[in-house]
Amino acid sequence: MKNYKNPFTVSEKFGVVILILVASLGAGFVGGYYSNGNNPDSQSRETQQQIVSNESNLIAQIAKDVGPSVVSVNVTSTGVSNTLFGAQQFSQKSAGTGFIVSEDGVIVTNRHVIPDKTDNISVTLSDGTELEDVSVIGRTGASDPLDIAFLKVNDKKGKDLKAAKLGDSSKVNVGDKVIAIGNALGQFQNTVTAGIISGYGRNIEAGDGSGSGSETLQNLFQTDTAINQGNSGGPLVNIKGEVIAVNTAVAGGGAENIGFAIPISDISGLVKSVLETGELLRPYLGVRYVSLTDDYAYQFNLDTKRGAYLAPVQGGSPIIKDSPADKAGLQEKDIIVKVDGTEINERNSLASALGRYSVGDKVQLNVVRGGNDMNIEVTIEAAKSE
Repeated sequence: MKNYKNPFTVSEKFGVVILILVASLGAGFVGGYYSNGNNPDSQSRETQQQIVSNESNLIAQIAKDVGPSVVSVNVTSTGVSNTLFGAQQFSQKSAGTGFIVSEDGVIVTNRHVIPDKTDNISVTLSDGTELEDVSVIGRTGASDPLDIAFLKVNDKKGKDLKAAKLGDSSKVNVGDKVIAIGNALGQFQNTVTAGIISGYGRNIEAGDGSGSGSETLQNLFQTDTAINQGNSGGPLVNIKGEVIAVNTAVAGGGAENIGFAIPISDISGLVKSVLETGELLRPYLGVRYVSLTDDYAYQFNLDTKRGAYLAPVQGGSPIIKDSPADKAGLQEKDIIVKVDGTEINERNSLASALGRYSVGDKVQLNVVRGGNDMNIEVTIEAAKSE
């Protein structure tokens, strides 16, 4: 029998073992690399899960931070119905939302949350405490494009009230993430929904669904955040936890995910006046105007395509007599293109730009008159409120 001669020496055997071991470890590493998250598909899923988790945590934290500033507004009012026996009065209850803007109990809500013939108002805090001694500071007029009212808690029952932090709605962009907090359907307190800003500069005709009338609202944010009955007057909040709008309306007629909110900067002048004076003093210029678009500019044969056009009024004037505009010398066919440097366009109507100022403020209007630019200083006065 022939003996088989091993072709490897001891040292060579050791080298082979080392190579095999290294090769085995390498194979294990490569297998682990692809099976433990470095597979592109697996890594993508984990990244998505982390994003969802982070977003959920962020929304939860915002709700926790802002929630104590949000209140349910409970209203008892007198209604009237026409029957065979004539007009009959009856008591009715409704609910909406508001948010606290000062520690002493000033609350912002919508005008339509507080009906004309309101008999009693109470607010419920996020912890369930009901504060019953609440009065109306003021409401904007029925024809005012700002659907806003202010309330005051007169007896806090020893509770510490947390004011919401107000943001700058002029910095909001389409696609920004937002969160709505409100008393959904008038019974589910501090409901939280999330979405994005879908558009801005929206003008709508809004009603309460009763057929009793409608109101024109201007310069609204559009959002796909779920806004339901009872959410009215609640805050729309950015990811910093700042209020950037007041939830106001939802599209009807079978539309889905279309809600509207008043930009907070449009009422900053009102908030300032209420906090400083205790009164609702609505900034007033005293003009009737058309917000120019390409179509309106073509219709009126104007070279200027954006601004507030003081269009001729049949049988009257676009300048209200003895108004601040009249006193400042504004004229028919003037086009107001800027207010203190803020351009009047799809994003900023004249009414919304003026809403950022308080009564008594002096503002510079950049006006186009007969093709020429000119500056006119106007002192803002107070409009009559209801």
